[in-house]
Amino acid sequence: MSQMSEKVISVGSGEKKEKREWKINVFALLLVFLVIATFITHIMPAGEYAHIEKNGHTTVNPNSFRWIASAPLGFFDMVKAIPTGMVEAANIIFFVLIIGGFFGVLKASGTVEALVSTMAKKLANREKLMIPIIMLFFALGGSLMGMAEETLAYVPLFIPMALALGFDTITGTAMVLVGASVGFTTAIMNPFTVGMAQGIAGLPMYSGMGFRLVLFVVMYLIAVTFVYRHAMKVKRNPPTGIFGKFNINKSDTLLTSKVELTTRHKWILTAFFINYVILVFGVIKYEWYITEIASLFIILTIIIAILGKISIEDTVESFTQGSASLVSGALIIGVSRAILVVLNQGHIIDPLLHQVSEGMKHIPAFLSVVGMYNFQAAIHFILASGSGHAMLTMPIMAPLSDLLHITRQTAVLSFSFADGIGNIIFPTGGTLMAGLAIAGISWTKWAKWILPLILIEYAIGLIAVIIAHLIGYGPF
Repeated sequence: MSQMSEKVISVGSGEKKEKREWKINVFALLLVFLVIATFITHIMPAGEYAHIEKNGHTTVNPNSFRWIASAPLGFFDMVKAIPTGMVEAANIIFFVLIIGGFFGVLKASGTVEALVSTMAKKLANREKLMIPIIMLFFALGGSLMGMAEETLAYVPLFIPMALALGFDTITGTAMVLVGASVGFTTAIMNPFTVGMAQGIAGLPMYSGMGFRLVLFVVMYLIAVTFVYRHAMKVKRNPPTGIFGKFNINKSDTLLTSKVELTTRHKWILTAFFINYVILVFGVIKYEWYITEIASLFIILTIIIAILGKISIEDTVESFTQGSASLVSGALIIGVSRAILVVLNQGHIIDPLLHQVSEGMKHIPAFLSVVGMYNFQAAIHFILASGSGHAMLTMPIMAPLSDLLHITRQTAVLSFSFADGIGNIIFPTGGTLMAGLAIAGISWTKWAKWILPLILIEYAIGLIAVIIAHLIGYGPF
């Protein structure tokens, strides 16, 4: 599963060995989790809740839990969960491949290189503005309309821009992924997390927005400071950066490039902007999700090919090559979903919810808030989907909060914080793993780099849910 690499650098007449680094193959790591999940189906009793329709969603009746005959999965069942997981995650997998193909065509038009080169030159002496502005854009997108998988389309756009300004690949990646995570965590009006969780809990839609807005500002400032400090460190000392599959010398070529934005490039960028406006309108007005958004990018790909005067053959080849570059990340999404498939088939998730909820009934409300927050974080490791996470846990957590004399709004807050923070650390998250695949950064390097921020955000979340409990965060 792991291997150790050792680099040797010549120093004068001698040689200097770099620090040894252990690398973990993500596929191997996920397969270990899959084996563990399968083993759990043999030792944990099975159970289930009755499912009901509520507010247009399928949820569970919190008073309907019953134990059922165990359903341990065998070796072949475990293996079958992998293709089953790929089928269940097909919409996300194909979305990633379509995004990859889109950027392949966009790159072939020369627009990306021209845009990045132009912006790099204009920001050459004002690069300090780039990180807070770009992160604010994605934080607002995540918080107001639930941008998650959609952000993958921007990762390959901002990585070369970061390189051009003397930063590294992880800075370009973090501006997008960490920025969106800040929005998901505070979720001012995220329809896929807070919106759904409040609907299940019977709370007024988007109620309690003021407190979440304050948390948004706090989380945004901390995240920007974290990414900014790293970027400045790399700018002062480039060898300390993490560059993934991108060339560290890219900054030199972009800053000295004579490529300029032509009228054709500007028309393509206009089409890109209009596409984004339509995307935002569709998500807010018509609740568009992956299928509709992927369709928009297919249409945009065709428009770019026409505006860029790219032949059909070159368009197909560029699209195919762009998709091929993300096949590894797409497969990781399917394998990570297989873990949930095993736990569902073994009827393990419902008993886990039941036992935790029963245990928390017998401890003080103050400690129950902490337990609820930690439990949501643990569940998010298994179920990385925000909406799926909400539908699974909130039907239990909402009535449980009533029994524990905790407001339902606090229960929703504990869910949204656990969901948002987990999105940028857990290897079971398809969006994170796909983003890292685009950047060519291993999960182990990312986890080591971002762990300090995760711990800070976790502490903020813990303080936030405790304050929410103390002030009776409501309306109820």
